[in-house]
Amino acid sequence: MSRLGKLTRSWQAGTSLALTGPAALTAILVPLQVQQSRDFAFLYLAVVALLGLGFGLLPALLAAALSFLCIDYFFVAPYHTLTIADETDLVNLLVLFGTAGLVGGLGSRRRRSQLAAEALAARLRDANAELDRLYREQERAARTAVRLAQVQQQVSGLQEADRLRRELLQNVSHELRTPLGTILAGTTAVLGREELSAAGRQELEVVVAQSRRLDRLVADLLDMARIEGHALELHLEPVDMREAVEAAIDRLKRVQPARTVALRVHDAPVEVVADWDRLAQILDNLLGNADRFAPPGTSIDVTLAPGARGLVITRIADHGPGVPMHMQDHVFDRFVREGHDAGGGTGLGLAIVRGLVEAHAGRIWLDDGEPGQGAVFAFSLPAASASESPAT
Repeated sequence: MSRLGKLTRSWQAGTSLALTGPAALTAILVPLQVQQSRDFAFLYLAVVALLGLGFGLLPALLAAALSFLCIDYFFVAPYHTLTIADETDLVNLLVLFGTAGLVGGLGSRRRRSQLAAEALAARLRDANAELDRLYREQERAARTAVRLAQVQQQVSGLQEADRLRRELLQNVSHELRTPLGTILAGTTAVLGREELSAAGRQELEVVVAQSRRLDRLVADLLDMARIEGHALELHLEPVDMREAVEAAIDRLKRVQPARTVALRVHDAPVEVVADWDRLAQILDNLLGNADRFAPPGTSIDVTLAPGARGLVITRIADHGPGVPMHMQDHVFDRFVREGHDAGGGTGLGLAIVRGLVEAHAGRIWLDDGEPGQGAVFAFSLPAASASESPAT
């Protein structure tokens, strides 16, 4: 409660007692018929003094006035009249009001001091509670700062470890390409000799095949290192997707002449903004992947169509077993091999394809195919017309 409220309640209580106290004392004394003695005046004086000590000046003055009126009316001749008969009445009046003024003033001062002390104690309690709250908040903030510093330190350590891993991978891959190139060049030259025996030729062909497989693995590792390190350089230009797909089909035909590829192109232009070499790598990976899983005698279906928001959509579908449900969410992750037999793949092909497509501001996903269509991989690239500015 505020100081003003306490003062108001104290004054109200004092006023009530100042009105009822003298009246109650009079009601007690009148039946006793003490009109012949004036010692009763000290009783009224005690009431005034108690009210002054307890409630201050105003209740004491009010009690003094009522006490004088009760004394003069009931106990001083002529009775039941309000007159001042002699000097004693004046003395009673002065004593009552003097006592009320003196004791009431001291009581008021004590009451104000008490209320001020209570208000100060309340402020001190509030200040202590606020300090305690601030201390707890500071303690929580300190613990949060420590945890944040630890997390930042862990993140920095992980980033540094990832950077070192990429650098090591890139350096090792670079170092491997030189001896691999030498091995391939040497074995290919030996294979060209006519005097080479059939057994020796067969063994060298195995060496060449495994060297080329290792070379592809090194190339894939280098591409992943560039993609993850955001160091992939693209030479973007308008590219006709139909020409790019037809070139990729020709390359597939050279190694798999028996494979049929059906290309379907919508009437709208399908020109995209892309790096020709990297787009060829995307298409070669997807067509090679489809060729591994498409059953013999079936075709690979390629569809080119314009999409929404200035995109060109390419879909490549085989008629194989499809991607198992438990692998569909992870088929584009590193070192995840699609299906039960990846045909000797490294598990990096689709991860590289995703990185290359996203580097072109595109998106790749596993599409929902028709029954019997097998796995359907689709990717989008920005159309060339959508990237042209009004000035061009």
